Amino acid sequence: MKASHVRKLIKPIENAYSEMFSGRVYRVGKGAVSVRNHSGVAEQTVVGVHGFLENHCYFTQAYEGPTTELILLTCSNYHIPVNGVTPETPDWEVPIKHLEGTIEYDACILNQALANLPTTRNIRIHGHSRGGAVILEAARQWPELYEDVEIVFEAPVLPQGRLHALVTMLLEPVSHGMWPWLIRLINSAPQSAYGQTFFGKMNPRKKQLLSKLFSATKDHLTIVRNIENIMDWMARTDTSVYQNVRQGTFLIPAVDRILDRSAMLASARQSPTTMRIIETEAPSHFITLDSKEWVPGFETLPAAAQG
Repeated sequence: MKASHVRKLIKPIENAYSEMFSGRVYRVGKGAVSVRNHSGVAEQTVVGVHGFLENHCYFTQAYEGPTTELILLTCSNYHIPVNGVTPETPDWEVPIKHLEGTIEYDACILNQALANLPTTRNIRIHGHSRGGAVILEAARQWPELYEDVEIVFEAPVLPQGRLHALVTMLLEPVSHGMWPWLIRLINSAPQSAYGQTFFGKMNPRKKQLLSKLFSATKDHLTIVRNIENIMDWMARTDTSVYQNVRQGTFLIPAVDRILDRSAMLASARQSPTTMRIIETEAPSHFITLDSKEWVPGFETLPAAAQG
């Protein structure tokens, strides 16, 4: 990448979205992990891994139960979307050797969180979109951690997957130097100009979270690196990576204009037979925000199944 392009791309993006948060926030490398307080005795642990240009608030309303210990990732070079909490550096943090802004880097953040934070043995990891690839990469890096973990892959980035043709068409003419200009253009346009096409029917929560998409990262370079790495990861990752996941669910939207739905489905079908594939009626890539009804109940968790 040209030095002049890099200079334009590393100009900081101000944080434009945060919510009140009660809990602890740990810095891990260039990312973070937040642990929400819960009022009851924790019966299950949910780890949320957000998607491209999202933040951890994507999961907060889907997992509000008092007995749910909620652990939320903030991917590398993304803003931490919390108010009123000072991040701390944990003694279990270890340096990450991968390039920040990549699926491989964020997989290391997930593994450090998973190895050190859950207080129950009843664990679900829920990844949306790019978060699905982060989970698969993390399981490849440290398979033993995932032996008794349930995974929810929601509209996920998967091995041998593809971007939707509309997205590919938009990205093809964009050079690195155009990104800052393009993002300013998107941010100044009324969301109605593109929202319905890519986001589907809006509701208050979707509007709240998706209107700040292009302020999620700390700089434009992270946006470019995320996109290039997602495309590269899908192309070079073989479906044999599924051997590291034992149980869980693929949630497939009825309509997806971000990722190619048929490629997603074809990839998911290469996974072990212990993984369920649910073709939801969700009208967009953002299944959980469309309706919480599609989020599986906890009766599928390992401890519940044994009970």
